[in-house]
Amino acid sequence: MYSTENFNQSTFKPAYFEATGVLPLHGKDIPYRTVAEDTAFYDPTGKAIATIFSYSYFRTDVEDTASRPVLFCYNGGPGGCSMYVHAGFLGAKRICYGEPNRPDALPPYQVIDNPDCLLDIADLVMIDPVGTGYGLLIDDACANQFFGIEEDAEALLYFIEKWLHKHNRWLSPKYLVGESYGCTRNAVAAGMASGRSAHRSFNIAFDGIVNIGNTITVGKYFNREIPVEPAVLAFPTYAAINWYHNHPSQQTLEEFTQEAKHFADTEYMLALYRDESMTQSEKDAVIDRIHYYTGASIEYIRSHDMRFDDPSYRSDVIKDKGEAVARFDARITRPVYTPEQVELTAGMRDDASSDRYGAYYRAAVNGVIYPSMNITLDRTYVTSYGMWNPESKKSKWNNEAPLGTTGEQLRSAMYKTPGMRVFFANGWFDMATYTGIVYYTLDHAGLPKDRIAFKRYASGHMIYIGEDNCKELCGDIRSFITGGMPENG
Repeated sequence: MYSTENFNQSTFKPAYFEATGVLPLHGKDIPYRTVAEDTAFYDPTGKAIATIFSYSYFRTDVEDTASRPVLFCYNGGPGGCSMYVHAGFLGAKRICYGEPNRPDALPPYQVIDNPDCLLDIADLVMIDPVGTGYGLLIDDACANQFFGIEEDAEALLYFIEKWLHKHNRWLSPKYLVGESYGCTRNAVAAGMASGRSAHRSFNIAFDGIVNIGNTITVGKYFNREIPVEPAVLAFPTYAAINWYHNHPSQQTLEEFTQEAKHFADTEYMLALYRDESMTQSEKDAVIDRIHYYTGASIEYIRSHDMRFDDPSYRSDVIKDKGEAVARFDARITRPVYTPEQVELTAGMRDDASSDRYGAYYRAAVNGVIYPSMNITLDRTYVTSYGMWNPESKKSKWNNEAPLGTTGEQLRSAMYKTPGMRVFFANGWFDMATYTGIVYYTLDHAGLPKDRIAFKRYASGHMIYIGEDNCKELCGDIRSFITGGMPENG
């Protein structure tokens, strides 16, 4: 891989930038200070091996910081930087959304003062894990110390511990806000914080966790070894996508998807179990119901033996319109590739939501947000670090988790930290992290239900895409931080 900078491990100096600003919020001007900085990791000889880069927002007219919450926020991947949560809904400035299904990926791009920002009630810390964003992996030989389920979570706790020391915030309420793989990071870090890692104890109590696009699971890790038919877990999401694009019912989204879930939990699951033992008329009746709820063609359902795979479903559900839906946000569409063979190869790897928004977010952070924070770095900015090694044909990421599954880690954290609350937020049109995974986890992980909030949104994986979606999610997190428990009506 090419490199545009050269870091000397012995002489490396962590970067540090400060700025000030004023944000109009709810009729008041909120003064704030930002700190963007490296937190470095060193080997036993004192040489720098890696850094986590963070972007901290502090409200400056607050005298009692001991009672002021701090939110530690990040995206997922693994290998993703904090660009999306930062420019999408949490920062003092964010992108301005129009129609979620943007017609193109090109400028003009608009960045605005964030009218939904949480800075009036909490200080915010956006985090680029090692090797992502402006975070550095300085010594490639040390990658295995950071690239893994437990290794990544432990590095986060080291960072948080250092941050709390540096900014004198040990007494403040502390929250973890993670999106996608960031939910896995939330659970494992919270489990370690309440107990111990493989190396040491931390004794850090988190008041709450916000999981956006859940990846916490009772399986070995996300979408692996969950003892249920994958199509059953995905079924409510397929129903939501069908409801949005094909309008099969006058029911509300919640009503239609809950009815579809009941069918999936009962008749559909039994049909998948019975399969060839059913009579043809019994099977035809089930196929008709599958078609009604999911919008998949009868031909598709028959050829897939009543099951689904996401790429081909995305190309089938609205193919009569000549379009395919996006994986991360099925509200967003693209034209189906022609000829069909191209759709079956290149098309299935194309995610229209990433295509429409990736450049927008990158332009927002590097063109507006980071300059407003006085960040001047001659350093490669890595929006997504590749965790697949094309030479060895293996993942660079260690998915082994000897301390327990993510569901077990979250359960441990909640039982060892009485009072800790957890908020699951999932988009109905998200095919990357189905709402069905949340349902199954809540039904099987042994979590204390009285401290769990779960809300579904008419949105995709990045729940905040769309002005109404952004406002709703920020309002619900605000409610959660101030003691509420958001949920669907």
